[in-house]
Formats: sequence, structure tokens, C-alpha cells
Amino acid sequence: MKIHVLNPPFVRDFCRSARWAAKSRGRVQRHPDHLLILAGYLEKQGHEVAFIDGPVADLSPDEVIKQIAEFKPQMLILHTTTPSIYNDIAYAEKVKKVLPECITVAVGSHASALPEDTLQLAREKFSNSLSAIMVGEMEFTAAELAASPAKLTEIDGLATFEKQTYRYTPRAAGNINDLAFPAWRHIKPEDYKDAGKRFPFLTLINARGCIGRCIFCRDRESNSAGILRQRKPELVIAEMEYDLRLFPQIQEIMFETDSFTSIPDYTEEVCRLIIKAGIHKKISWSCNTRVDMNLKILPLMKEAGCRMLMTGFEFGTQEALDAVNKGTTIEQSKAFATTAHRLGFTIHGCFMIGAPGETEKSVQATIKLAKSLPCDTVQFSGLCPYPGTALYEWAKSKGYLVPKDWTEWVDQNFEQCTLLDLPDLPKSKIDHYIDKGLKEFYLRPRQMLRMLTNIKSMSDLKRKLYGLQKFWEYFHGIR
Repeated sequence: MKIHVLNPPFVRDFCRSARWAAKSRGRVQRHPDHLLILAGYLEKQGHEVAFIDGPVADLSPDEVIKQIAEFKPQMLILHTTTPSIYNDIAYAEKVKKVLPECITVAVGSHASALPEDTLQLAREKFSNSLSAIMVGEMEFTAAELAASPAKLTEIDGLATFEKQTYRYTPRAAGNINDLAFPAWRHIKPEDYKDAGKRFPFLTLINARGCIGRCIFCRDRESNSAGILRQRKPELVIAEMEYDLRLFPQIQEIMFETDSFTSIPDYTEEVCRLIIKAGIHKKISWSCNTRVDMNLKILPLMKEAGCRMLMTGFEFGTQEALDAVNKGTTIEQSKAFATTAHRLGFTIHGCFMIGAPGETEKSVQATIKLAKSLPCDTVQFSGLCPYPGTALYEWAKSKGYLVPKDWTEWVDQNFEQCTLLDLPDLPKSKIDHYIDKGLKEFYLRPRQMLRMLTNIKSMSDLKRKLYGLQKFWEYFHGIR
């Protein structure tokens, strides 16, 4: 079967609208790794796959549809997000006009969280242009559909309307060791930049799931709270070697999994295999981590070439951490940062504003904590209540959600808005403290000196200059 996988561009090149990445607004130039794992698995099954990453392709809607029409797919797999859901379904409608027999299937966190709502939206406003929703993990469902398209309404994991009846049967999780490596050949690593990573870089997803139960996690298509499935360490090493063969120019690999360090024995085995293969002598790598990780494995990670730790400190008060069910403490945050800094890691700190019960006083404690830690870079984000999360249900029931319609998730510049308006922390204050936190953290002589001394290579210099450019553009309203 001919299958087109599309990550739609969002109106007027949404991802390039230059809201600095520290705001965590909408789509940014992140690797479409999940979509390329899907593409790779479908190619492994013998299907012909085309791919467009709209946010970086710099294509107009007409050009996107022209390329799809020329490929003539029998199936279109369309990625969706909450801020862009109207825009995304519109591409299904456009494709149906030129290829009426094409099966159109939506994937992604929004469609997975609200499959019936998404199908109903397509029925009412977009000419009933969606054939189905792939809920949750999509590779095995997509492969079954591609092999038996006539069974569209019978396949587990697909949400559909058959006549006027909504149908959905959950699909059991598949074996992630059976998946293919990402079909990176469809992109150029140089098109993706990030102020925190040495670029060009690639991402690597070594697991699905998470040990955490944070009320704001939106990764429904890959995460089940409390359940962690990790790929065999040998496959992780094989993928790193595959990446280097495919793109020898890359400077870094980022383990994009939320919980790379959650199981110490697993992390240690991956690190030892990296050293055994000599990968640490060719390239650096970075990973996401929680502050409650086992700090005793950090020296081995450093030896294996780990450079940067992207860390969810989140809040500066225990009350806020508990309110989002983070499962960590302020003491763990401080101990983690002190140990990682002493061992020579670069630390990127992730902080949030807008937890249930937050006040201006607690937000100031978060900013104070961020400034006290030896972080190289930080981001301050307004807490986002995405559909499918406990946070969304809480905010909706309390009347704290700002948008009343999906179109209101973005402003006039097509950038994701602050979404919460809390009794003791209104929307305007959340925006104020995001900016205040960024300025107070970065515009300190001590911090500027720390960032300069952390430049160890030309790649470090490039990412610092890129970050400085985005910081300037953000605070000067350049888009």
C-alpha cells in the first residue's frame, strides 16, 4: 500500500513564529521521531511511505496537497495537536477533495485523548473527512489497517463511526522491540535546531511509558501512567550506530524518553554497551531525567559520554509538586543539581507556573529555586491542561480553562496561549512571571559567565548563539 504520513504545517508557518522555546508554546522544531518510527515500521512491512514534516518544510498548504496528490496514497496518516486541530483536520478535507478514495486517519495526543469528539468535529465542520482515529500506540494498528483496509471498522485501536454508531475497542500494547528504527532518511538533521542540544542532532526513543503519574502528562499515545516498557539495550546501541552511519555529521543524540534513568540497572547496561561499542568516543548524548533518579549511576553516565541532563524540577514549593502529583521533593532537586554539576554535567532545568493552588508567592519561590541551582539553561512554562489529562478535567470542572473552543488555544499570531486562569494566579500573572523568570535567570553576570565557561566546542558555541538569538527575538517581539 502507498501511505503518506503528514505532520501538517500550521497557518503561516506556525513553528517559525519565533516564540522562544523556553515558553513551550505550540509546535517547535522538534524531531518527528514518533511519526518516523511509524514510517519505518510500515516500510519494514513492505509498504511505500512518503513523509512531509510541515512545521519545517516551509511549504504552503497548496504545495503540501500537490505533493500528496502526486504521490497518490491509498492512506493518509495525519498528526494532530490540540492547538492546531482545526488546521490539521482541514488537510484531511483537502486531500479527500483530490483523492476521494484515500483512507484518512488521525493520530497524535489530541485525537487519542478525544477520538469521538475529533471524529464528530470532522463530520460537522470538515465534510466528514476523517475515516478513523488511531488511539494510543499506532504502529501495529496502522500495519493491520494497511494490510486489511476493508476491515477498517473491525480493527482494535481504531475509533470509527459505522453509519451513525461510534465504535472503539482498545488495543493491547505491542512489543516495542519489534519496531523499526526511525526512517530518518525522510528528513535532514540540519533543519532542526535547539538551544540546549549540539546540532545537528537526532533523538532516540528507548522506551514507552513512565513510572510517574503527573497530572499534566499528555503523551497518551506512548505513555501509560506507572507502566514503563524499555527496549532491549542491544537495540538501543544498534540504533545509535545506525544513526551515525546514516548521518556521520550529527553532533549529539538526545534520549527523548521521559524516564531514561528510571531503572538504574537498565541505564547502567546501556551505558556499558555504549562504552563497549566506542560510541562515547564519537559523539555526546543527552537525556531527560527526574530529580529522584539514583545519583550513583551519574559517574558511569558521564564516562559513557552523557553531556546534558534535561531535568524536570518543575516547582519551587513542595505544595506545588504535590498538587501535580510529581512524586519528588525540593531536597531531591537540590541534591540532584549539586551532584550533577560537581560531575561536570550541563543541566537544563524545566520549571512550571500554574499548579493547582499556586499563588504569586509560590511562583516567586520557583524562580528563586531556579536561580539557586547550577543550571546552564532553563525554561519557564505555563502549565498546560491538555485533553486527556487529569489537569484538564480538573481545570474544566472548576471553570479555570481560558479557551472555550479549540481555536482559542492560539492567539492572533498563531502561538499557543496561556490556558489557565486561577483564583490566586490569573492568566496575566502567569504570563508576567514566565517573562520575569527568564529575565531574572539569564540576565545575571554570574549566569552569563557560567554559560560562557560551559562552551566546550564549536557545536556548543553555535547552540549558545542560537539561544541568544531566540532570547532577543522573544523579548523584542520579533516573529
